[in-house]
Amino acid sequence: MKKLSIYEYIKIILQLGKARISLPVALSALTGYVLQTGTIGLDGFYLALGVFLMSCSSGAINHWQEHKIDAQMPRTKDRPIPSGKISPLFAIWVFVIYFILGAYVLYIHFPIAGLLASTLTLISYNGIYTPLKKYTAFAVVPGSLVGALPPYIGWLAAGGDITSPSILLVAIFFFIGQIPHFWLLLLMFGKEYKLVGYPSLNDVLSENQIKRLSYTWILATIASALLIATKVMTGRTAMFILVFYIFYLLFSLTLQLLVKKNLHPRQTFFKLNFLYLFMMIVLVIDSLFHPV
Repeated sequence: MKKLSIYEYIKIILQLGKARISLPVALSALTGYVLQTGTIGLDGFYLALGVFLMSCSSGAINHWQEHKIDAQMPRTKDRPIPSGKISPLFAIWVFVIYFILGAYVLYIHFPIAGLLASTLTLISYNGIYTPLKKYTAFAVVPGSLVGALPPYIGWLAAGGDITSPSILLVAIFFFIGQIPHFWLLLLMFGKEYKLVGYPSLNDVLSENQIKRLSYTWILATIASALLIATKVMTGRTAMFILVFYIFYLLFSLTLQLLVKKNLHPRQTFFKLNFLYLFMMIVLVIDSLFHPV
């Protein structure tokens, strides 16, 4: 391994933590917190920081778990471990540091709800979903529970009721939304998964069938988003903006699939991911100006 600069090490540490994924996870937890409290405050910052670090620890250990698989796929062969930039042991140390820092932040400020729920999320992703996807193409279903947990972390950390309809609807939205997210990734990279022997829906369904399956789950995601807009949000302006984008997504994807007879996976992937991000931003803004 060649000697790396400090900048390169920082870049690799962020790559190991999957910072681009961990940031939305932290925002999702913050969304649950603001939904319950109606404010962000310093505690909201600590919550987001702690969840971000815990999510980064999950990403780092995932790099270690899958580095041999990553080396065989064109999409992942340039990641830090398979590319030879760092050793697997380095990734483990990064995981340990991320975990200790995240656990410390959450333990100091949210000793029960924040720390335990974040640890449960890590166990669900790294201990259940990651090993399970080697055996079944439907690992995505239990894996999607990971997407539903961060809003609950923020909600419970703020003292919210676990049975509240508001947070339940938000969690359902993120749970359902994770499934077409994975199906679309399968459409884009399914051939690479087959290279490493992972079970894939491509083995039993045609590309068009997977597209229609993805569209069905997107419809369910849109329905759950509409429930949030009408049952959780109280500000009319934010509600109108969210509903406008929801219907834009519905009509554009319906046009693609039913009229043009083709659902473009990459375009659809970005449009759907924007809905997740937009949902979090709108919910935070709505909760700040119109507390539930």
